[in-house]
Amino acid sequence: MFEQYNKMQKAVLETTLNLIIEKELQATSMSLIAKESRVSTGNIYHYFSSKEDIINELYKAIVLFNGDFVTKSLKEAATLQERFQQAWRNVIELGKQYPNGFRFIEQYSFSPYIYEQSKLEAYKGGWCGPMEQLYREAVEEGLFVSLDPHMMVQMHYGSFVYLLKSHQQNMLELTEDVAEQAIRFCWNSVSRG
Repeated sequence: MFEQYNKMQKAVLETTLNLIIEKELQATSMSLIAKESRVSTGNIYHYFSSKEDIINELYKAIVLFNGDFVTKSLKEAATLQERFQQAWRNVIELGKQYPNGFRFIEQYSFSPYIYEQSKLEAYKGGWCGPMEQLYREAVEEGLFVSLDPHMMVQMHYGSFVYLLKSHQQNMLELTEDVAEQAIRFCWNSVSRG
């Protein structure tokens, strides 16, 4: 998830993510990050000016990774419906394979710790923008009802978030069959036919 960073940056980001999931953001101090990552405080400050900078870099890195993960293999799908299905399958797989990244994004996307510029960069580089374009194409081709593509993506994402949260809390087994039913339901909820 943090392959583009050097060894120290990667250690700091991975450690921060794990600490935030374990202990929450307020309980994650720079000294704890340094201790757990085995990177000196001085080296941390060489790469990041503050805890907020670490959090924002973590946010951007996860969102960009998620964007690559969700949009992979979409070009291989022939039809809009196949691209739609593949993208949501990828969202589900992402949440299952990288639960800490999923939890971080869900918990802190609207946090005041995340700078507006980070949110903007993440939106453009993540998967929401490409999904919005896919929905826009479906509306233009008459496959979907004429609703705001951004709103439709967010409504459908909310459905998958709750499925993934239920899965992570062992309240629902998110099998392939359940995932396909949810994807079909989302398609049908905005489909014209």
